[in-house]
This record gives sequence, structure tokens and C-alpha cells, in this order.
Amino acid sequence: MTDPQRQPEPILERLFSLRGKVALVTGAAGGLGAVLARALAEAGAHLAVQDLESEPTKAVASSIEALGAEAVALSGDLGDVATCRRVVAEAAQAWGRLDILLTCAAVNRRKPIVEVTEEDFDHISAINTKAVYFLSQAAQPYLKQQPHLKQRGGGKIIHIGSINPFYALDNVSVYGLSKGAVVQMTRAMAVEWAADNIQVNCIAPGFLRTPLSQPLWDDATTSRWLRSRIPQRRPGEPEELIGTTLLLASGASSYLTGQTIIIDGGFDSGGSWQRDPEFG
Repeated sequence: MTDPQRQPEPILERLFSLRGKVALVTGAAGGLGAVLARALAEAGAHLAVQDLESEPTKAVASSIEALGAEAVALSGDLGDVATCRRVVAEAAQAWGRLDILLTCAAVNRRKPIVEVTEEDFDHISAINTKAVYFLSQAAQPYLKQQPHLKQRGGGKIIHIGSINPFYALDNVSVYGLSKGAVVQMTRAMAVEWAADNIQVNCIAPGFLRTPLSQPLWDDATTSRWLRSRIPQRRPGEPEELIGTTLLLASGASSYLTGQTIIIDGGFDSGGSWQRDPEFG
């Protein structure tokens, strides 16, 4: 019989709470990573935050602690596979477990294809693709060990992709192909690790207002072009990825895996001959 005195667990708490979970966020000192790391902390997670330089990373950890949550700061160059493995191990050791990996670290160099050097190609690919692959590989043994009920979801991997694999733009060819690899990586990991109760998904932002994209919004012609083609007529803000991130990090997404969710204000959906007259 049902106990009449027992109150049901609130549905938002049951589905979306991250209380007691441990999340590792790479690229956490960036405009997007810092926002998402703090959101995970506000949802109840303990955080390990990583970025290249130690001082900015410590500042993000301090901002999380100011929210009343707990965080450790980890630094290092993710272009080195040994660093990827160390960061994952240190995050798990700090809290005794690892439940969520969120890969936000990314770099870009805007050049036409004819000017791209081998060093440009290798640098972008190392951070945007190779590091994501080996961070995930290192996290998998920890994520599969978590004693979650299957209906609540298990370990979570969330990759930050890009709209560039779906809409080619000039001067970002290497960035686009590196993020395209992340989309395919998401599918492959979801298939291989489904038996481990690990859900792997990707968020593909459109044109957000972040330090990485600020040159686009600072350029009058580019900014006008973007605003004329984004149906919502504005850049996205990092905070507008929080809802999807919490969905993918929580038990609410227990049957959602291998997917890339585009968040772009409608850019990828199409345009309007009536509403987009300026550039034809």
C-alpha cells in the first residue's frame, strides 16, 4: 500500500537534480564553459574545472564556491594526451567519483584554406578533436562504475560542437571539420558505451556572444549579415545553453543518446525571402 504520509519527490528534483554528482568541465575559464560549470554547480554537482592557465581556472572555481558549491581547479594543455588522462584522473580522485564530462575547450584560427599551415591544422585538431576523444576515453571507466539505476540514467558525456559542420563558412574550414568529427564521435561513443549505461550527446551552438566569437560581432559587415539571417535576429547568449546542458547531464535524458542538438536561434532551419532582404 502507498504510505499516505509519504510525499512524492518533486518531479523537477527527481529528473533534473545533480545533487551529489561530480562533473568535470574542460575549457571552464571560457565564456561558455564558465557559465555552464556554474549552472551544473547550482543544480547540485561538485565541480572539477579545467583550463589552460591556472589563475583563470582558479577564478572560476572561486566563483562556484561563492554560490555555496564546491569546486577544484585543474590546469594543463589538453593538446597533450597525457594531460587529458591526468585531468580526468585528478577530477575523479578529488571527489571519489565522476558522473559527468562536459567538453567545452576549443580553439580557432580564422584563415582562408590557402593560408592554413600544418601547424594551424594540428593545433586546432589537437584541442577540438583529439583531446575530446581521449578525455572521453579516460572518463569512460569512471562513468560506467557509477551505481545509478538505469531508469535514472548513468554516466553522462556532453560535447560542445558547433553549427559549422552543418553550414560551411569561409575562413573556418579546420574548425568546422574538427567539430564535424565531434558530431560523429558522439554517435560512435553512444553506440559503444550504451552497454555501460553512459549517455553521450552533443550541443551544437550557433552564433553565441563569447570571447571566441567576439570578432564576428565586432565586425560591422559580419554582424549585419548574421543578424539578417538568424530568424531571432540576435546572437545567442551562453546562458541559453543551460537548459539543454542540465537536461543532458541529468536523469531526465536517460533514453537520449547519440544526438546533436543545434541551438542557433533558427539559423539552420532556413531563411525568408521577405524578411532577409538586405543581402539577397
